[in-house]
Amino acid sequence: MNWYFDEPTTRRKVEGGIKARTKRGKIGERWWSRRFIDVLESYGVGGRLQRGRTYARAGQVVHLALGPGIVVATVQGSRVEPYRVTIGVERLADETWREVEAAVASRAVFRAKLLAGEMPQEIEDVFDAVGAPLFPEALADFDMECSCPDWGLPCKHQAAVLYLLAERFDDDPFQVLLWRGKERDDLLAGLRARAPAAASEDPPVVDAPLEECLDAYWEPRVSLARLRTHLPTPLSPPDLVLRLAEPSAIHIRRRPLADLLIPAYGQLAGSDS
Repeated sequence: MNWYFDEPTTRRKVEGGIKARTKRGKIGERWWSRRFIDVLESYGVGGRLQRGRTYARAGQVVHLALGPGIVVATVQGSRVEPYRVTIGVERLADETWREVEAAVASRAVFRAKLLAGEMPQEIEDVFDAVGAPLFPEALADFDMECSCPDWGLPCKHQAAVLYLLAERFDDDPFQVLLWRGKERDDLLAGLRARAPAAASEDPPVVDAPLEECLDAYWEPRVSLARLRTHLPTPLSPPDLVLRLAEPSAIHIRRRPLADLLIPAYGQLAGSDS
């Protein structure tokens, strides 16, 4: 049975709604937001997502708030009263976050990038290793509700919120982690608390005999969606030491010392001398 419902009249225009920045093409600029969109589009609900993109670009989303495990939004459709949308995901357990934190803290580049507000691409492998994928892997992993009459998932109102959520991830990768249950300050405090001496090299790779691998020999180890966004690991940032160090109490003209030194480190790294 097809439960699809479409509003019979034109959507009401919204003044001051939240509009997607991307006016055409794909939404999502950073690798983590593109990965999130790739996962959504792999569910085979392209028509609904296309209508959601139209709503997102038209500014039909009136309000959007994200917290641990939940996104709450209101979306204006054709009716006078905006629809209320909620999109939930499972909040990872404290023990899972401790495992993630320990793995991230053991890699200096991971720690530096997160402390600098960047999301290292290989962090997905960290979450996979503890059995808790960073992004939902199926529609069943979402807990989605909308007050509109459309019973399909996602409806266009939910899809609009998901696209704007991707742009929210563009602006701040810690929003991805917050959605899975970890506050930015809590994560950074935990990483800073772990001694740099705890860092270790990657564990050695143990090869299994060929005869034990024949059944899965030709199967890819990662999904095609992830391969599309898997870029070479960049070099360590020149200000790595500053990122890893505890914040200095020294301020110059009310600016933290590290903020003044970071540009100098960048210039030195680009110098030919």
